[in-house]
Amino acid sequence: MDIDNPISRLILHFLLLLFLASSCLNNSSVVVESCMEEERRALLSFKQDLSDPSGKLSSWAGHECCQWTGISCNNRTGHVATVDLRNTYPYTIGDDQWNTAEYEESCLGGKLINPSLLGLKHLSYLDLSSNDFQGIHIPKFIGELTSLRYLNFSSTQFLNSVVGEIPSSLGNLSNLNYLDLSSYSLSSKNLNWLSHLSSLKYLNLEGVNLSSTGVSWLHEVNMLPSLLELHLSGCLTDGNQLPLSIPTINFTSLLVLDMSWNSINFSYPKWMFNLTSLTKVDLSGNSFSGPFLDEFVRLKSLEHLDLRRVGLKGQFPKFSGNLCRLKSLSLAASQIDGGIEEFLSGFSNCSFNRMESLDLQYCGLVGKLPSSLGMLRSLQHLDLSYNSFWGSIPEFIISNLSSSLQTLDLSDNIFNGSIPQSLGKLSQLVSLDLSHNIFNGSIPQSLGKLSQLVSLDLSYNSWEGNLTEAHFINLTKLESFAVSTAQPVPIIFNLIDYEWIPPFKLHHIEMHNCRVGPGFPVWLQSQTELVWVSLTNAGISGPLLEEWVSKISSQIQWLDLSSNQISGKLPFRFNSFPNLRSIVLSHNQFDGTIPSSICSIQYLYQLALNNNQLSGEFPKEWSFWSNIVIVDVSNNNMSGNIPSSMGIPSSLIILKTDNNHFSGEIPSALQNCSGLQRLYLGGNKFTGSIPSWIGSKLSTFTVLQLQTNSLSGHIPHHLCSLPSLHILDLSHNRFSGTIPNCLNKLTSLIDSYGNWSYNGDFEVITVTVKGRASEYFSDNEMLLTIIDFSHNDLEGEIPEEISSLVQLATLNLSMNQLSGNIPSKIGNLHLLETLDLSQNQLSGQIPQSLASLTFLSHLNLSCNKLTGRIPSGNQLQTLDDSSIYEGNPSLCGFPLSNCTEDGGNMHEPQHEPHEADDEKLGLYTSAVLGFIIGFWSVCGTLILKKSWRYAYFQFFDHIKEKVALAIALKVARLKAARQ
Repeated sequence: MDIDNPISRLILHFLLLLFLASSCLNNSSVVVESCMEEERRALLSFKQDLSDPSGKLSSWAGHECCQWTGISCNNRTGHVATVDLRNTYPYTIGDDQWNTAEYEESCLGGKLINPSLLGLKHLSYLDLSSNDFQGIHIPKFIGELTSLRYLNFSSTQFLNSVVGEIPSSLGNLSNLNYLDLSSYSLSSKNLNWLSHLSSLKYLNLEGVNLSSTGVSWLHEVNMLPSLLELHLSGCLTDGNQLPLSIPTINFTSLLVLDMSWNSINFSYPKWMFNLTSLTKVDLSGNSFSGPFLDEFVRLKSLEHLDLRRVGLKGQFPKFSGNLCRLKSLSLAASQIDGGIEEFLSGFSNCSFNRMESLDLQYCGLVGKLPSSLGMLRSLQHLDLSYNSFWGSIPEFIISNLSSSLQTLDLSDNIFNGSIPQSLGKLSQLVSLDLSHNIFNGSIPQSLGKLSQLVSLDLSYNSWEGNLTEAHFINLTKLESFAVSTAQPVPIIFNLIDYEWIPPFKLHHIEMHNCRVGPGFPVWLQSQTELVWVSLTNAGISGPLLEEWVSKISSQIQWLDLSSNQISGKLPFRFNSFPNLRSIVLSHNQFDGTIPSSICSIQYLYQLALNNNQLSGEFPKEWSFWSNIVIVDVSNNNMSGNIPSSMGIPSSLIILKTDNNHFSGEIPSALQNCSGLQRLYLGGNKFTGSIPSWIGSKLSTFTVLQLQTNSLSGHIPHHLCSLPSLHILDLSHNRFSGTIPNCLNKLTSLIDSYGNWSYNGDFEVITVTVKGRASEYFSDNEMLLTIIDFSHNDLEGEIPEEISSLVQLATLNLSMNQLSGNIPSKIGNLHLLETLDLSQNQLSGQIPQSLASLTFLSHLNLSCNKLTGRIPSGNQLQTLDDSSIYEGNPSLCGFPLSNCTEDGGNMHEPQHEPHEADDEKLGLYTSAVLGFIIGFWSVCGTLILKKSWRYAYFQFFDHIKEKVALAIALKVARLKAARQ
């Protein structure tokens, strides 16, 4: 080959380059069999200070440390380059299958203060995220690992893996490209160290407390010219820490900006709209002010915009294709004026519509679904829940989105009519939520064609008809199913084949007023992967199927079989339910005792066994519960004393034992339940007095119901130390003495303050309101404000301080021995609906202020010693039942008899003429009655008795003859005398 030939020289050069490249590739493919001894020892030293319950580091043995779990070495040099010990257990907020015990076991723990990692001088990647190091500080020596390019110490929201101040020594990591310190237990007083990380491209400080940094954080971030992603969600920054403008912007390469869930309440910063490279902006959970969306139209590269819960108000802006790149838009919880048609029509100017996700829940939107939704042909996720859309689901939207739509949420609107059969054409649909509407008619069988469907919620509508196998025939991926109807006739599971086995394995089933019984059907028994079970009013009768319960026991978290006719004993092997959180078996026919094994369920927070036929005593193993919040055994036949162990779990908030046969004194152990808010002990046989710890040691009560027991003694003054109290019911006991004059310290009855921090899902309270017993669910219970001291032996006057309880709705002091006047300022109780002071010894006049109670609908002042004129007023005029005031003889006025002109009391002298008239009326009535009785007693006898009649008239004839003879003789004598 002629090397002088240019072509030959070019070929030689090419061959030389090929040889060099081949050599490099061969060298790079050499795998070092073992790591450096010094680095191996450093790793083993690091391991000694770690706890490893799952055995993740069991492979850390021998000399091949590059093969150990989580360790990677540089293939060319053999140095340890990567330590990746992040916890890979999947964590998703709201995941029904989340297993806390498994997660905790998968965590590494122990210490991180061992500086042995400094022996890894070539370490470029360190990830210790999502573990549980139980509140240690980030070691300062991490700043000496200067080769690091990737550092991740992030932790989940509920674990405080690392705490305290972020060490400024991290500023020495000048080669760092990726830094994730997201944690809700870290803080930083200043971020000066950030400016030294000039190579940083990714920064995540989510949850880190930056409230003390002032405006300096932005100046430090502005020193990072290579930054591509900035995550500052939940950092407690406020509007004063967000400058509206900065002289020069250096981080113009920024693609992602996340400042969600802070406390920013100013207008949008102007500098943000100069970051024209932004593709994703998340400002949700703040309170920005300013134009609706006008400024964001300037960000033409924007693909993802999240403005949930930022307080947006106004109309959608017009745009001419400026947001054509937008793939996801969330404006949830905004106040949108008008409709969204004009905004959506702007996408018609886009040559290619990219919108994939649209979230407009809680936006106050009204009307039918806009036709412009059909233009978003790439739409995958549509959430229009919690609005006021009405009408039916348009066919054209279904046809236009049939090949793209994956999630559709139309819940909590007022859609009506029937579901179109064409809904079965949404072939890619994964989640469908039509709950809380007024859909009616039958559920279409076409839903059974949605083969990709994972979640289906049809609950809280007005469905009719049946469900058959055809409704589920192709739902092979279905994991969550909910259905219920508001119709009086339940939906019927009408299966052709009783032995039918569904093609799916559900994790979540929720069926209300849907008849699946009697008994537990075969299809339900086949569902053995259930995590959440709610089958209420399902027509299930007979004993609980323990074999099925046993199959789901290992993973079940929620079990609700209430309002059925299930009978027999409770399952006795509750210790095989390691993940159970809630047991609701109320309104059934269970009998026998509560098994002690129920106390072995470690994570149980709710136990509702009310309205059954349970008997016996409480199990005494309460101390095993550490998370229990609600216990409801009301309306059973249980007896005995409440065990002292009930006070050991301090987590208890609601205790309902009313309407049983419990006895003894109110247990003092309950004072250890520091969060106890609602205590229902009514309808039992408790004795003794109200213990002093109620109010003195424990003041968190919102409800205290002790009615219908045998409690005695005085009403203690320490009850006034319950600032959150809404309901105080001491009726039907044996309390004596006077009403405490400190009731004006019940501040929740004065300024509507009340600590209702927890609502029981199934809590029902029975109270006497408007003269009758009524039941209220937990949603409405917090609106009740009641004081009921009726049916006791209280005496003395009603304290004037009671007029300060302006939030009070019901006041019942009836059936006592109270005396004195009704408080003159009783009219201050402007929200009062029920007032019962009957059957006492109250005297004086009814206060005129009573007439100002505009909400008063039930009043009883009967059987007292009240006098004078009944006040008149708009509301009192509607209470026209005279029995309200009966038993007060000296009262007058509507609806009783009229008063005199001067309005004097009935017992005063000027009323004597009326009394005389009454006496004359009585005399005349007696005379008439006497005459009638006397006349008919004689004449009636003569008519009926013939012999008496003859004798009677013969007697009168004889008398007549004697009288006539006497008259004749008298006349004859007079004539003789004149002559």
